[in-house]
Amino acid sequence: MDVNVAAAAACAIAGLGVGLTAAIAFRWSEREQSRGSRSGNGRRTGTSTVSSPLQDSALPPGVDTVLSVLRSCAIVLGDGDEVVKASSAAYAMGLVRGGAVAVEPMLALARATRRDGEIRQVELDVPRPGVARAGEPLAVSVRVAPLGSRLVLVLVEDLTERRRIEAVRRDFVANVSHELKTPVGALSLLSEAVADAADDPEAVQRFAGRMQIEATRLASLVQEIIDLSRVQDDRLQMEPEPVPVDELIAEAIDRCRQQAAAKQIHIAAGGIAGLHLHGDRGQLAAALGNLVENAVNYSPPRTRVAIATRRIASAAAIGEADGELIEISVTDQGIGISEKDRERIFERFYRVDPARSRATGGTGLGLSIVKHVAASHGGTVSVWSVEGQGSTFTVRLPAGQSPAPDPAHHFEPSTPSPLPAPEARS
Repeated sequence: MDVNVAAAAACAIAGLGVGLTAAIAFRWSEREQSRGSRSGNGRRTGTSTVSSPLQDSALPPGVDTVLSVLRSCAIVLGDGDEVVKASSAAYAMGLVRGGAVAVEPMLALARATRRDGEIRQVELDVPRPGVARAGEPLAVSVRVAPLGSRLVLVLVEDLTERRRIEAVRRDFVANVSHELKTPVGALSLLSEAVADAADDPEAVQRFAGRMQIEATRLASLVQEIIDLSRVQDDRLQMEPEPVPVDELIAEAIDRCRQQAAAKQIHIAAGGIAGLHLHGDRGQLAAALGNLVENAVNYSPPRTRVAIATRRIASAAAIGEADGELIEISVTDQGIGISEKDRERIFERFYRVDPARSRATGGTGLGLSIVKHVAASHGGTVSVWSVEGQGSTFTVRLPAGQSPAPDPAHHFEPSTPSPLPAPEARS
């Protein structure tokens, strides 16, 4: 009996040992699999989401896939504010650094949401990543929501460009309202003056003349606003065609002939004849016409305005007539432009001399139209100017297909121009 009891006890002890060994082996196997899972789910370059050293199994099923297709930056925070997962855009914007949220207000929102489970949304200005642009914050919309029982989801949308466009739109509306108010108010006052001076034919004629001037200014402003809207609207397709440069110059001169004659300003054209551009004829004519009109308006009497054309090589104009550009320069002997004003003259409604612009009927939109037309045709516009010596505006556009120039058709100014060559002044 004692032998049987001893045998049973020995068997029991052996079985317990085997069981303990199996349990230890099972736990070790689980630990190794878990370690392999963590190493395989670390930060992944080239993908839309980046994981922390925590297991992705902490995320509810399907969340990882959803985060990878969101347009907004996504950050998932754990119990201790550690970043469980974040999109690559969150790192690029500087919202996550070193496995933690780098923007304190966002972290405070996440903590508040973790406490009470409420969804929160605010707009914040956060510093841009990098030292060079530290003074230009990013405008972001932050939405924080609970994700399961322990995690918090932070979605961030960049509003910087949207705010910039809204500011430009507000400024444009304000400027247009201000510019329209001046001629409209003048017409209202002049109409009252005409009514009061009904018995005075001379006064009626004088006021009627002023009304015609203001009405012309108002019509010009409205037309330039329409032109600017058209060249800025990407949805409106241009109607490109071969456009002879000679014809554009002739139209620009004809447009300003009356103003130039009144001030005894001679407009001289010279350069290479027979050049062609490929683009929208109406836009190109408006741009060159604005440059010549500006030159006449801002030049003193008995001076000269020169228009010069030439063909130049450009490696940037790939695929355009053997990489060539057509350069059109408009040079005047006017009042010139100061260095601080040269940086802003292509802005909408910006005027170097507002009082002089009102006297000449300028709207402040002409150069802005020139800039947008040049850009939409793959070209550029630049300015050289010295106060008291005049200015040279130069438009460079990709050359279009044109027939071989006829040397006999080479056109020159009727008299030698006293102005320096544009290439020497630029």
